[in-house]
Amino acid sequence: MSKKVFSLICAVSCSLIWGSAFIAQDMGMDYNGPFTFTFGRLFLGFLTLIPFLLIYEYKKIKPLIFKTQNIYNFLLIGFLLSMGNALQQFALLYTDVANTAVFTIFYVVLVPFVSYYFFSKFIHNSVWLAIIICLFGGILLTEFDNIQVRIGDSIAVVNALFWAFHIVFISRFLKVFNFPITIACVQCLIASLFALLPALVFENVELSNMILDGKEMIYAGVLSSGIAFLLQIYGQQNLAPAPVAIIFSLEGVFASIFGWIILSQYLNEIKIVGILLILFAVIFSQLAPLYDRKKYGRI
Repeated sequence: MSKKVFSLICAVSCSLIWGSAFIAQDMGMDYNGPFTFTFGRLFLGFLTLIPFLLIYEYKKIKPLIFKTQNIYNFLLIGFLLSMGNALQQFALLYTDVANTAVFTIFYVVLVPFVSYYFFSKFIHNSVWLAIIICLFGGILLTEFDNIQVRIGDSIAVVNALFWAFHIVFISRFLKVFNFPITIACVQCLIASLFALLPALVFENVELSNMILDGKEMIYAGVLSSGIAFLLQIYGQQNLAPAPVAIIFSLEGVFASIFGWIILSQYLNEIKIVGILLILFAVIFSQLAPLYDRKKYGRI
C-alpha cells in the first residue's frame, strides 16, 4: 500500500469518526458545560494515546520534544485544537448537529486563505466562487426566525477558522517534527489544559457530573479525540493541507446523517439543498485547480 493511499484511508476514517462524534458532543452536555466537556474528551484522548507514544516513539522523541521551537508549536496547535472543540460545543447549545457540522467544514475554503495570507501560498480563482456558494448555502441552513440558531451558526463559522489554522499548522509542524503519535498525544494534553482553565472559572467542574455524561465523553474522547486526531495527522503526513481538508469535510455529511437518524433532527428540503451547495463549493474549490494544472500545466 502506498503512503498516499494509507493517508487517504486515514483521512476518510477520521471524517467518519468525527461526524459520528457530533452526536456524542450534542448529547454530552446534560450535566457538564462546554469547557468541561471539552476538557474531559481531550484529556481522555491524551490518556488513550500515551501507551502508543511510549511503545512507538518515546525513545526517538526524547532529545527533540523539549526544543524551544517544538514547544511553541505544541502550544499553538494545542490552543487551536482547544478553541476549535470548545466553540463546537457552544455552537451545539444553540443549533443542531447538521448546522454545526456543515458550518464547521467551512475550514475547507478557509485553509487556502490561511496558507496565502500567512505563508504566501497562491489562491486559485475558484475559491472566490466557492465562498459565494458556501455563503448562499449557509443562508439556506439558517433559520432567520430563530435568533438562537443564528447565534449557534455564527459560533460554528468562527470555529471553522480555528480548524483551518489547525490543519495548516499541523502540516507545517510535520515537516520538522514527523512524529504523528507524539503530536496527537501532546496536543490533546495541552488542549485539555487550555479548556480546563475557563471551565474552572465559569463552570462547575465535578467528577460526578462528568461520570453522568461518561458514555458520550468516552466516545468523543477515546475515538474522536484520541484515535481520530491520530488518523488526522497520519492523513496529513502525505497529503497537502487543501486536498486533505476536502476529505475531512465529509464529517459534515456523516454528522448530518447521524443527527437525522439518531437524534431525529429532521433535514427539510431547503436545508438539504444548503448542505449540497456547501459540499459542492468545497469540492469545486479543490478540483478546479487540479483541472487547470492538468489542462494548462499551471495552478
